[in-house]
Amino acid sequence: MDERVRSFQYFFTSQEFSDGLRTTLSILLPGLVLGLYGDLVDGLTVSLGAVCVSLTDTPGPMVHKRNGMLAATALIGIMALVTGFLHSYPALLGVEVVVCSFIFTMLLVYGNRAGAVGTAGLLIIILMLDRPLKPAEVLPYAGMVVAGGLWYLSVTMLLYTLRPYRPAQQALGDCIRAIADFLRLKAEFYRTGTNLEADYRRLVAQQVTVSEKQDAVRELLFKTRQLVKETTGTGRRLVLTFVDVIDLYEQITITYHDYAALHQRFEATGVLDDIAREIEEHAAELENIGFAIQANHGYSAQRNLLAGLEKLKAQIDVLDDPKRQGHTLMLKKILVNLRNLSQRLQDILAYFDANAPAPSGRELEFGRFVAHQSFDLKQLRDHLTLQSSIFRHSARMFVACLVGFLVTKVLPGHHSYWVTMTITYMLKPAFSLTKERNVQRVLGTLGGGAIGALVLWLIPDRTVLLLLLVLFMLVSYSFVRINYLVTVTFMTPFILILFSFLGLGYVQVVEERVFDTVLGCLIAFLTGYLLFPNWESGQLHDHLKAVLRANLHYLRTLQETLVGLPVALVDYKLARKDVYVSSANLGAAFQRMMSEPRGKQHRPTEVHEFVVLNHILSSNVASITSAMLAGEMRPGLPAASLKALRQAQQALHRSLRRLDPQEPEVVPTEPATPTPPAMPDAQLNEQLEFIQKVSSDISKVTESVLR
Repeated sequence: MDERVRSFQYFFTSQEFSDGLRTTLSILLPGLVLGLYGDLVDGLTVSLGAVCVSLTDTPGPMVHKRNGMLAATALIGIMALVTGFLHSYPALLGVEVVVCSFIFTMLLVYGNRAGAVGTAGLLIIILMLDRPLKPAEVLPYAGMVVAGGLWYLSVTMLLYTLRPYRPAQQALGDCIRAIADFLRLKAEFYRTGTNLEADYRRLVAQQVTVSEKQDAVRELLFKTRQLVKETTGTGRRLVLTFVDVIDLYEQITITYHDYAALHQRFEATGVLDDIAREIEEHAAELENIGFAIQANHGYSAQRNLLAGLEKLKAQIDVLDDPKRQGHTLMLKKILVNLRNLSQRLQDILAYFDANAPAPSGRELEFGRFVAHQSFDLKQLRDHLTLQSSIFRHSARMFVACLVGFLVTKVLPGHHSYWVTMTITYMLKPAFSLTKERNVQRVLGTLGGGAIGALVLWLIPDRTVLLLLLVLFMLVSYSFVRINYLVTVTFMTPFILILFSFLGLGYVQVVEERVFDTVLGCLIAFLTGYLLFPNWESGQLHDHLKAVLRANLHYLRTLQETLVGLPVALVDYKLARKDVYVSSANLGAAFQRMMSEPRGKQHRPTEVHEFVVLNHILSSNVASITSAMLAGEMRPGLPAASLKALRQAQQALHRSLRRLDPQEPEVVPTEPATPTPPAMPDAQLNEQLEFIQKVSSDISKVTESVLR
């Protein structure tokens, strides 16, 4: 019961619910207000403008949101004018639909928000296909659409002005909770009878989620000048807390051990299950911190984690065997990692102390951690080739919209904009996403249609129907980024209720909408499958190369650190970020590939092995590098001690050259040692040899993938 209550609390304090509530009210109010004054049709037109602009209202810095909404408002105004005047010329109208479907989809070159602006422009065209206007009505209609866009922008800006930190707090809290789930999955590796292969699959999937959440927070914090430049207050605490959160995530990822050997040696003692429980205690505390930040309320530690670790230490000491040197060394390493994790949690708790002194020496060049989008025609021209996935997607959209438009003109009965609109929403750049969305759209439409018809049949009271319409809209818009099936299931009944207010019979509307939705999904699915299909296996090489390059850079950073060369903290963290992001991208591509037809999957077993080995490699590199930077190890090792590390770099570089023969031949150099050599550490040598072994295994797996 507590878990269910907490889930509701997460949802109602989330950014998704806040955005869903704002979107619902912004779209609904113009129609309601003008409807009360007897002008429902004009009110719905204003609401239509708000609907189109809402597509660009995706998470990110407010300045980017504002620019996207302004661009969308201008575009839908222009498209409303053009479409209104072309409506009397069906052939020209068809040309407009298909040409704009290509051009506006190509805007994805400039990022997802620019793509959403294009979708807004295409949506107003499609929705006007069924709305013939007299020449004198076109300009007022376009004006009302623009007014709806400006209204939506005004509401968004006003709420942000009143609560400027809420989006960042919600995104950061959500990110922390995703890391807590990742930590829980790490606990599963210690459970008695666990399936390590299944554990790794779940861990990789969650790593993708964590990477997405971290990117969202980076975009929001590091591109918002107000937050980065603040010297005191909430904004600065948000930024510095996120830096601590990334360090904590690294602390979690570096806790790699030979789990099979651990279970073989210690499973019978029960200590591994106790370790799992302690990790879960840390995850629960981390989750509570994340929820408190997301909900914007105070928090103080609820668990005495150190007491639990002391008990665990006592259990490990009991297992120590004087006759077997190093018998419990792995367990002691786990204990050290858990203590470090506890300290990281204490650092994050400083967020809730508004009077805490501002940390010094932690300034990073935050702008280097986010990509900066440029807008020039050269970018667009460079993508006008079949080698570009965006161009192929735009070509598929062109063909699908052309087929959809022609089919609706040929079919008997009333079939117009709904088919084309379904196509634009269902056709995605990757076939796996197109397939997933199509299934969800059909199931959601069927289920939502049944709910809507039942509601309209049982409830004649228009006031109750209006309340249900608001509720269905709120649920639909709140789940749009969480669960598309839920969104469609609740979107269909609120549209049916809306049509009933306009005097249309719900039985006819349900029949038409279900048929048109299935037809649009079928066209989108077949186009995605038959025309320039974008199989994930075709993208795997690029992801593998990115991972290998990132790990090579990571290994070079480790080498420089070990020999005592100065390594800037920001450079280390950028190298670490590249490894995390490229690994998550590869994991996401692997997951999408596994949802594609079996015949289109390329060496899934080997690719999964590559993903796991990459995780092990980056964990071990991070373990040594972070210890060096924290002063726990002495730098200045003699070059001879780094033979295993050079061999690891050579193995990864050979793999990279197999994937990309154009990659220049570079032999790892032996950097000069600026400090007196330290005595080689046996444990460090063992770790470096393990890194060399894992790199060699990655090289062998890469050969298997290329077969």
